[in-house]
Amino acid sequence: MRKGAKRKARPAATEEAATKPKATAARAKRVKASQPQPEPEYVEEQRNLQDLWKAAFPVGTEWDRLESIYQYDWDFSNLEKEFEEEGGKFHGIGNNKVYLFGQTETSSPSKPVLIPTLVAVVAPRPPSMEIGIRSVQREDKEIVPMRQMKMDWIPYIPFEQREGWNSERAKKSGSNLPQIFVLGCTQRKAGLKQMKEERWMKFQYCMPYLMNPNEEEKEQSTVVDILFPREPQAPLFVQFDWEFDEVEEYTDELIKAEELSEDKKEAFMEFVREEVKKAKKKIREEREAKKKLMEDPKYQEAKMYYENMRLYKIYPVQTPNTPVIEMKSKYINFYYGSAHEII
Repeated sequence: MRKGAKRKARPAATEEAATKPKATAARAKRVKASQPQPEPEYVEEQRNLQDLWKAAFPVGTEWDRLESIYQYDWDFSNLEKEFEEEGGKFHGIGNNKVYLFGQTETSSPSKPVLIPTLVAVVAPRPPSMEIGIRSVQREDKEIVPMRQMKMDWIPYIPFEQREGWNSERAKKSGSNLPQIFVLGCTQRKAGLKQMKEERWMKFQYCMPYLMNPNEEEKEQSTVVDILFPREPQAPLFVQFDWEFDEVEEYTDELIKAEELSEDKKEAFMEFVREEVKKAKKKIREEREAKKKLMEDPKYQEAKMYYENMRLYKIYPVQTPNTPVIEMKSKYINFYYGSAHEII
């Protein structure tokens, strides 16, 4: 510009444009606020033998109480350790197998909650393919094939051998489990409704059977229960000991005590003699059966089996979420007797 020349006035619009910042060629895209990601849900990893205790049917438990057993999360991790840890009762047992059956006990008389227990038999073959049917109410006892009661020894498949198990994890586990069999039952509760009462009641009188060759012969009682009918009065119940009581003298004492009328004397005496005869015959038959059994080759085989097997009774681990187990017992049942050890 020359000296002294006047500056031309700039249009107002141009001045405003000069004061404003230049618009960007393209408007920046809006960035959405990131949503908080939910924390990954923790899923407890399945243990290899986690459902083993549930696979064993609780033999002899009342059907209408079966479901109550599973309302608690019972912890049988102690059983699993005996299989998986070196030095465990069921680890490295050679050619032996483990046969498991379930039972139930009540936690205490004041709290009759059913507690599941397991019995483990360590042996090369099944302890028996028969089941006993026996109850406190029934004097007689039956021994029948397991399959008659829809029961059998079923192979248990650990998780690592099931389809869908992580093969890498199975490889790392280095598991060396023995063969495991559980006593299972295929009878369904719904099917009981179509059975006669006598038939379905047998299921809750069942108990695993084992021929016990070392069972000592019980001392036979000489006391007979007498239930003498005397209509229209109620039957007369007395106990007669044939070793110490004489029939007529015993009858006279009852008449003297006004428990028996004079006109019933002869009938009562005859009734007592018949009951004593039946009791003696039963004892004689039991002794003959025992003698015959001892001569059977199977008896010697059973004796060897019994001497070499090991019996363990397993209780669940006490946890804050399960009922208190006030007492533990080695006793299993009438046929098995007691376990060698409690786990």
